[in-house]
Amino acid sequence: MKRKIRWGILSTAKIATEKVIPAIQQGEYSEVVAICSRDITKAQEVAGNLNIGKYYGSYEELLQDPDIDAVYNPLPNHMHVPWTIKALEAGKHVLCEKPIGLNTEDARKLVDETLKYPHLKVMEAFMYRFHPQWHQVLSLIRNGVIGEVRSVHSIFSYYNDDPANIRNQMGIGGGALMDIGCYCISFPRFIYGEEPEAVTGLMDTDPQMHTDRLTSGLMKFSSGKSASFTCSTQLFSFQRTVISGTGGQINIKIPVNAPPAETTTIELINNEGVKEFSFTPVDQYTLEADAFSLAILEDKPVPTPLDDAIGNMKVIDAIIESVKENRWINIS
Repeated sequence: MKRKIRWGILSTAKIATEKVIPAIQQGEYSEVVAICSRDITKAQEVAGNLNIGKYYGSYEELLQDPDIDAVYNPLPNHMHVPWTIKALEAGKHVLCEKPIGLNTEDARKLVDETLKYPHLKVMEAFMYRFHPQWHQVLSLIRNGVIGEVRSVHSIFSYYNDDPANIRNQMGIGGGALMDIGCYCISFPRFIYGEEPEAVTGLMDTDPQMHTDRLTSGLMKFSSGKSASFTCSTQLFSFQRTVISGTGGQINIKIPVNAPPAETTTIELINNEGVKEFSFTPVDQYTLEADAFSLAILEDKPVPTPLDDAIGNMKVIDAIIESVKENRWINIS
């Protein structure tokens, strides 16, 4: 039998119980051995429902379990850095949900801590990068099928105006930009393979919750390349990314939440006509967990280093600063 990395899940967050845990359990190099919650009854219930062998009534107890190799951290944004550091102190590798922290300073604190544990792996969980549709997109771009890419535009939205939802709470990293705008920022950085030189943003905040409910951003890259996006927590649910080049266009119909049980498609438009690429159902969370597990098993660098997480946070911070100061902000 292949050695499998033994995972512990830090909380019973919805994304963990509904998406990530079932995905890890399907992995070739991954298995879930424990879960925790500050409500031990909840931990016991979830463990029973998802066939997880052990459950704990605190995060600390899970981190002290010697049978756990790696931890998945889906806690609210303000708890990403402190609990990832606690996991490192306990000798665990960590896959942490995005965004990696509340701001660049927060993220740098984590990076500084990782230097104390060079034998441990830490990665920000941008699962979309592991889906075959994105591999195909990058291959088309590298092969010049749409010419020189000059523009990337994304929209990502859903409707949730519940004040009790953590995504709508100020002070803990709530709001559209942090929750889903981080994807829209990550896309062009992934496609261009470089950081933006300057950004500007517009933001509309909810009058009661004071979180941003609609944010748009414009990013300037080198050689005249640009990227733009709109993200919202109070618009009709939709997502799309359009990549435009001098010789064609690629439309990614579901760039983030590609359904694991359905065929996914992207559309190529160029001088030769319209071509659709289809991808058999695959769970990108499984691919992500296995890639992280394999990096541990083979003691190789993780697919997405923390330098990338810092880059994304710097753009988020700059867009927030741009909104406050009503001007373009240079990225240093």
